[in-house]
Amino acid sequence: MKQCIRYVLTDDQVQLAWAEAGRGPPLVKAATWLTHLQYDLESPVWAHWIRFFAEHFRYIRYDERGCGMSDRNAGDLAQEHWLEDLETVIDAAAIDRPAALLGISQGAATAIRYAVRHPQRVSHLILYGGYAVGGLKTDDAQRRALYQAVMEVVGIGWGSNNPAFRQLFTARFVPQGTQPQLDWFNDLCRNTTSAANARALLQARGNVDVRELLAQVRVPTLVLHSCNDQIAPLSQGRWLASHIPGARFVQLDSHNHVLLEHEPAWNEFREAVLEFTGLADAEAAAEAGLIAALTARERMALRLLCEGRSNAQIGWQLGIAEKTVRNHVSSLYRKLGVRSRAEAIVLAHRQHPPESSG
Repeated sequence: MKQCIRYVLTDDQVQLAWAEAGRGPPLVKAATWLTHLQYDLESPVWAHWIRFFAEHFRYIRYDERGCGMSDRNAGDLAQEHWLEDLETVIDAAAIDRPAALLGISQGAATAIRYAVRHPQRVSHLILYGGYAVGGLKTDDAQRRALYQAVMEVVGIGWGSNNPAFRQLFTARFVPQGTQPQLDWFNDLCRNTTSAANARALLQARGNVDVRELLAQVRVPTLVLHSCNDQIAPLSQGRWLASHIPGARFVQLDSHNHVLLEHEPAWNEFREAVLEFTGLADAEAAAEAGLIAALTARERMALRLLCEGRSNAQIGWQLGIAEKTVRNHVSSLYRKLGVRSRAEAIVLAHRQHPPESSG
């Protein structure tokens, strides 16, 4: 994956690192917990998120102050800076049209604030695993006590060589993760921020409260939430969806706060985002146009590929040499913008799904 990383200076002289990748309509991700613009490209936790959005959008993201490649010595890490930092990055990106805005976890609060202040600059608001009220502000005594306990653990053991302290924290993000994924997350903790910053950032997140802003949101909104999320309870996702006018709600079958690539919920998330932003229809129309541009013989070869025929079998069916079949297949790959038989079959099935045998 190719990306371009730049820096921008905030009004209070903090350097923010931001990156863009991909082409298409703009989509900006508000800063979320534990990111590093460079390390995330190879991450078993975040790489598939970046790949998906960069394949469909001009995807813009940034490391929040105090974290990743942004200024680690940023001083005040209070949530009052979150909205201004997002505004600074969006201005630096020189986006020339309304952009989709993605808020994950505490990034949902920042995205909501931006959508309320700048509705004309937001085309779609996508909130995943978000919450309206943080763990220190909640009326839920158990959630509040757990949040305070996590803050104490982070303050004591974040920089320790013993990963057990950090894993108490990170395992709640991806409880269904593999050990390599958990190990990567544990390493990211130390690589992306200091213990003091981590505790300050958790304090800021715990004090989030955007409940009074929800009714003021006037942009199309999609709320997605994992049903067994241990970081942000499902009730928080439902609260967002029920208090933002006209919001759509999608409940995902997962225990993970950060969806992993192998789980069905990740496919559901992608499909919901593409449908909501209108890209599913646009891409389907574009694919239909590509198939229509094939010659009759190329379309026949594509149909036979989908039936699992070999080049020799296709040649026999069409009455042409196997070498000619290879030429036709190479031509249709080029016209469809795919690199393999499997990709060509997937594209063809999206246009003409196979009939159910049931």
